[in-house]
Amino acid sequence: MSDVKEVMKRYFLDLDAASRDPRRLVAWCTSVGPAEILRAMDFEVFFPENHGAMLGASRMSGETIPAANALGYSPDICSYLTSDVGACMKGVTPLTKAYGIKNVPRPDVLVYNTNQCKDVMHWFEFYSRKFNVPLIGIHSPNHLSNVEKWHIDDVVAQFKNLIARLEALARKKMDVEKLKHTVALSKKATDLWNEVLLTGAHKPSPLNFFDSTVFMGPIVVLRGTEEAVTFYKHLLKDMKERIKAGVASVHGEMKRIYWDGMPVWGRLRNLSELFQRHRACVVASTYCNSWIFSAFDATDPLASMAKAYLEIFINRNDSFKEKYISKTIKEFAIDGVIFHESKTCPNNTNSQYNLPGRLRGNGIPSVVINGDLCDLRCFSDEQATNLIEAFLEMI
Repeated sequence: MSDVKEVMKRYFLDLDAASRDPRRLVAWCTSVGPAEILRAMDFEVFFPENHGAMLGASRMSGETIPAANALGYSPDICSYLTSDVGACMKGVTPLTKAYGIKNVPRPDVLVYNTNQCKDVMHWFEFYSRKFNVPLIGIHSPNHLSNVEKWHIDDVVAQFKNLIARLEALARKKMDVEKLKHTVALSKKATDLWNEVLLTGAHKPSPLNFFDSTVFMGPIVVLRGTEEAVTFYKHLLKDMKERIKAGVASVHGEMKRIYWDGMPVWGRLRNLSELFQRHRACVVASTYCNSWIFSAFDATDPLASMAKAYLEIFINRNDSFKEKYISKTIKEFAIDGVIFHESKTCPNNTNSQYNLPGRLRGNGIPSVVINGDLCDLRCFSDEQATNLIEAFLEMI
């Protein structure tokens, strides 16, 4: 199986080296922000949301969230934000135990995109004040039914402003050919990631949602690099070999599930084992598919980036989301949908405006579980287990 741990280790160790090298610049970027522009300008790129997920998965967030709450950040806002800000306040990081890295890399610039939520703006503002470094925001049109030309033109204009400010900071001009090459690499990696996820349509599925939350690491943090392309080529080869050999992610797979919403990072193993016991495989998800950017086009890098980052699921209206999930259910022969209603992530919670009811009206069974991405105070193991087990027995 492709070694995602080694790929991520090399990425973080190189970032750590960059943070201690005065000749190298480090940019912090939101997970669906314009990483291609930053990489084409030779910035090393760090993604605080990835760090937030690590805090949740390691369960360090249980100690760091209260530190952010004590500072004045509400327990109701994004727990990626509060986990990460709290970790900063306490001077801790899961990178220490994982890779021997003492601190996250100090930023030279902070770049966010509100295509996912506005919490990222407030999050990065905290670090701009703390480190006294430039903060540049892309403010995307949101909740779109269709991505129109004027939406794209708006974001392209903001990308051009971003480039001008980065050129001043880096003291060099953008190399357009390098940007095209970077976008081309992102396109290759995202297409391969899409092919990997599509193997879940096979019966039995060679992978599940819980595997994919680990395998998605490189498409989040290494877009625009040869490393990401190479990793997903190997991973796709592995998945095809598993299909050929009849290797199932869930032994004796009987039921196929769609997971909507955020992962519960601190309970991935528990939930994976729960589904394994019931021979149910979570074969597709909203979350992992959020890093498929089919619109990337190296011949028109800025416009295609704008379109790709505007098209993401979280930035669309409910009508689009209903059609998207319904289409995926058919493609993957899914038996039912689990909606995770995340306490601190309303932007990626799709159960609050009767989407489950509309799907049930079309004959698609669903259940809603309450929880959170990082704050386990909002998640009841007993309640979630009872709901999921009853649902799996019903469908």
